Amino acid sequence: MQLTSLHIGASSISLLIGEQAADGSITPIDFLEQPAPLAHDIFGNGVISASTTEQIVQIIQGFQKTLRELGLPEQQLNRAVATNILPEASNYDVFLNRIQIACGIHLDPIDDGEMTRLIYLKTRRRLKDTPAMKRGNTLVIHVGPGNTRALFFKKGVIARYTSYRLGTHRTREAVHQSNAEGPALLHLIRQHASGNLEQIRVDYLDEKIEALVIIGYEIQLLAPFLNKAGQACPLKTLRQITTQASTLSDYDLVRKYNLDYHTAEALLPALEIAISITEMLNLTEISIPVSEYEQGLLHDLLISKTLIGTFEEEVLRATHILAQRYHSDPRHGDHVSKLCLHLFDKLKDLHQLGDHEALLLQVAAILHEVGSFISPRSHHKHSQYIILNSEIFGLDRLDITLVALIARYHRHSTPRPEHLNYADLRSEDRIRVCKLASILRVADALERTHHQRVHDIGVVITKDKMILKLAGLNDATVEQLAMQSKADLFNQTFGLQVVVETN
Repeated sequence: MQLTSLHIGASSISLLIGEQAADGSITPIDFLEQPAPLAHDIFGNGVISASTTEQIVQIIQGFQKTLRELGLPEQQLNRAVATNILPEASNYDVFLNRIQIACGIHLDPIDDGEMTRLIYLKTRRRLKDTPAMKRGNTLVIHVGPGNTRALFFKKGVIARYTSYRLGTHRTREAVHQSNAEGPALLHLIRQHASGNLEQIRVDYLDEKIEALVIIGYEIQLLAPFLNKAGQACPLKTLRQITTQASTLSDYDLVRKYNLDYHTAEALLPALEIAISITEMLNLTEISIPVSEYEQGLLHDLLISKTLIGTFEEEVLRATHILAQRYHSDPRHGDHVSKLCLHLFDKLKDLHQLGDHEALLLQVAAILHEVGSFISPRSHHKHSQYIILNSEIFGLDRLDITLVALIARYHRHSTPRPEHLNYADLRSEDRIRVCKLASILRVADALERTHHQRVHDIGVVITKDKMILKLAGLNDATVEQLAMQSKADLFNQTFGLQVVVETN
């Protein structure tokens, strides 16, 4: 079966045609790429110009012609996405409408959750070709057009995830009007990035980082010039090439490194940011993948939505790290999470939600009491605040908002239209919050003692009741009393009274 993916990137538009085998693996058949100055417009003017929009329309229509010639449906792309910097343009909705009208393609900007999934897939490949990552502490830095993300691995497992408002094209547009050249330009780039670079240093100050891997569109294009086969790039070599590149015009960079002009403009920020991070960590070399960045991205777009298993484990691991940071009782959080997942599975016909919602419910259950770090009083509201102002690997901002609200409603008031954050949600997302929070409230009532008394739960649904049969308990008075105050949201949402019984 043939699959296609389209990516409107910061400086280029690309299309991958692949063949999917019976085992799910995808082999590239054809790859098309054309440059376009999207990042220049977004970071330079905050608006996507009409000329850039029409240029992108023509590129996509050219790709569609190729698809027709290959006998493939030109408008039925398996994935069609746009760079995550797109929403920073004030007219991004006009741009999306124009693409849909002119090309018949609905584009989805890549959100934070999708971006972390894509970086995870790229990093997983590094684990295969860089065995040292499985043994020591490795910091993987993804330097994108507008943002930089860091994944810290301890023996091949993600121990921390952070992001920064630092990117190649964002930096380039900030410094290009200075007319600085050579070492002066490199110094200006570093000065502009200094605040974010210092934050990276502070965030990983207490970690013993033994290796650094940097991935990104621009720097990976230069990997053949920086690396020897199978070896990391010495910091000395990176400095030499960067200094030399700073003396060349964009035209010379295009010719020397076989780049397009839009990529050449962002090359120096990519190189100088890499040097700065390497020096900051007191390392003498850096690993830069030699694989094609854009082709890998398009390949991963076709499989990222189906990620299960290990990726969910990474999300939950990041959640546990956050809970630990705020000294939340791990036994209580984990047990409530297990009860939530059990109820979620038993009630699938009732709630009609999927695997992603199950993951959000588990995250909310693990974190529902982190607010006690601030104060036991109104800790549900403090939990909402902490979660809203945290980053959780693999979750986008909407996911985190939903998790924060689910945790907030684990006790006391049920959702109200005037509540902060809840009021801003779409109707379907409010319903998701109500369904998941109602399950969390029931699970938390069953773990009222914080002693993990309840394990085996039978669930019986009648016309107007959900009967929970607790095996192994002789006396469920505590749980029954807790359910009287916590089952209200479940009753309001599903129209069922919750009844607790012992076997």
